[in-house]
Amino acid sequence: MQAKTLTLFLFFIINISNVFAFDHSHEKFNLLLQAHVKFKNKQSFINYLKIKENPANLESYLKSLSSVSKKEFNKFSKDQQLAFLINAYNAFTIKIILNHYPLKSIKDIGSLFTNTWKIKFFTLLEEKSHLDNIEHNLIRKQFNEPRIHFAVNCASIGCPSLQKKAFTANNLNNLLESATKNFLSNTTKNKFKKEQKEIKLSKIFKWYGGDFKKKFGSVEKFVAKYLTSNSNDQQNIKNEKFSMTWTEYDWKLNEIQ
Repeated sequence: MQAKTLTLFLFFIINISNVFAFDHSHEKFNLLLQAHVKFKNKQSFINYLKIKENPANLESYLKSLSSVSKKEFNKFSKDQQLAFLINAYNAFTIKIILNHYPLKSIKDIGSLFTNTWKIKFFTLLEEKSHLDNIEHNLIRKQFNEPRIHFAVNCASIGCPSLQKKAFTANNLNNLLESATKNFLSNTTKNKFKKEQKEIKLSKIFKWYGGDFKKKFGSVEKFVAKYLTSNSNDQQNIKNEKFSMTWTEYDWKLNEIQ
């Protein structure tokens, strides 16, 4: 009788812990993205109005992110941690847009003294936090993965597209790669101009060039295979035979019109 009682007790404890464990499928966020993100010509647009009209799923997901303790987060695998942080950045970015919607640009939210990305408006890993903390302290300092720059979305046309699915440990590498390919094949942001011996890249590569140099040796060595399939041209790009300039960054809100 005692053995049976102990077994039932252990079963209860295990199931209770499972109920309160973080959902690494990020299903709530996944459903929101599938419903409200649309792609057109390699650019994603978000239906902020529809999300604002029915914010329950987003709020529930944000609450689940904020409920994760540092101790629990440290037990996640590295892929689970990175997927968690990318999704957190994207979800809280949507949140800050909704807090001030309607607006023309995310940059309109900030002030003379505090830019948008420094505003502390949510709790993450038991601390009051801001978007820059997620990107620069929790992601860039902890993960040598420059492709995150094509995964985190700043709610602007110039940004890499917000994906239609949430990042998970299982899809992390494939989704990072597809997001990278999508961004670098978008000729409004990145252009290979062979005749002019020039590559025009998003200013993301100007702002975060050090991240690509650290892992790949240079920006050119990273982008070459994405800009052209011609092996000779790829080698010339890697060898810096092409000049590198920057496209204009469009800060208009990436909303569905």
